[in-house]
Amino acid sequence: MTETVANPEDPPAKAPRVTLREVLRNRGFGPFIGAKFLSIFASEVLIVAVSWQLYDLTGDPFLLGLVGLVEFLPALLLLPLTGVASDRFRRRIIMQVCLVVQSLATIGLLLYTLSGIHAIWPIYLALVVLAVARAFFAPAQQSLAPNLLPTANLATGVASSSAAWQLGSITGPVAGGQLYGISIEVAQGATAGMLLLGAALMLLVPPGTRRDRGQPVNWTTVLAGVAFLRQAKVVLGAISLDLFAVLLSGAVALLPVYARDIIEVGPLGLGLLRGASGAGALCMALFLAWVPIRDRAGHIMFGAVACFGAFTIVFGLSEIAWLSIGALFVMGAADMVSVYVRSTLVQLNTPDALRGRVNAVNMVFVGASNELGAFRAGTMAAWLGAVPAVVIGGIGCVMVAGLWSYWFPQLRKARRLDAALERA
Repeated sequence: MTETVANPEDPPAKAPRVTLREVLRNRGFGPFIGAKFLSIFASEVLIVAVSWQLYDLTGDPFLLGLVGLVEFLPALLLLPLTGVASDRFRRRIIMQVCLVVQSLATIGLLLYTLSGIHAIWPIYLALVVLAVARAFFAPAQQSLAPNLLPTANLATGVASSSAAWQLGSITGPVAGGQLYGISIEVAQGATAGMLLLGAALMLLVPPGTRRDRGQPVNWTTVLAGVAFLRQAKVVLGAISLDLFAVLLSGAVALLPVYARDIIEVGPLGLGLLRGASGAGALCMALFLAWVPIRDRAGHIMFGAVACFGAFTIVFGLSEIAWLSIGALFVMGAADMVSVYVRSTLVQLNTPDALRGRVNAVNMVFVGASNELGAFRAGTMAAWLGAVPAVVIGGIGCVMVAGLWSYWFPQLRKARRLDAALERA
């Protein structure tokens, strides 16, 4: 009998709707989602606490900027190792070890706080350890989900995983502020406990198969993910689309300028502005987990990127608080649609043996786009003003959507999210 292979560019066959409940029935996926939520929630709590602690100790905003640099650099510098580790060893074990290491580093911060020492280098040392652990954690957790779900459930799984991440990233800073209000020790102790709980949840995830360790570790194997991206145009297009769209349209760094000088809503309004995008992303992630995209995924993705750019322009020009908050909400929702489709396509079209290395590159791209996007926005705002900086960025994002749609036609024509695309 000849096996029929589905072509994702064909219209989708009528198939049972994959519900979130059905996805969560897959062994280990629920605990995996729980561990992912606890990881991002705890990280957000800790970064709020550490930022306040540093500023209380020094009063120097430059030292706060170094926190972001310390968070990003390990992922970049360790790129040759993090992806290889994810492809050679059990991803569940990597996640567990990283969560335990983060918990120990947080306990170190707690002991530092209790000691009453005023030197700040122990804080940065702990942040480096945390960043190294997260550098190994990120590609492992990105690559593990496809090992826990059948292909037909992956799109809904990606949406539920994104919803957990968004929920943690929205509620974590709020909880961090509340816990810090009680005491810095409570915030740090709670973070350590949540990270250990996440590691314990990973014990409920199937161990999976041991990765092939027969290949020697050399530059060929280390750079195999980069070599794959050069050949797999669909995956390269999906990853680079995010890089350039966020690089050009990132407006988050300028929200304080809008809150104080343009919309004039003050600190409370700044909090609403910062939360609007995340709220939109969370609502869209929950919607997609309930009603997944079943056809014309490529067109929807490029439409979402163009929508993100268009509402960036709306936000840039707005001087009305409700319109600005609404624009940011739509931007977050549109970004989540793009993330949902791109993440699913990247996972489906990357061989499992290379998934860790490709996801490591992807995570560096995401980090670079956020950091460089903020730098781009700040630099342009210094030269031209905040409004032109945001508006020009939004126009650039719309142009990127059009150009990538033309340069990567197979990505644009992708219809279904339940099968890999045939490589051109």
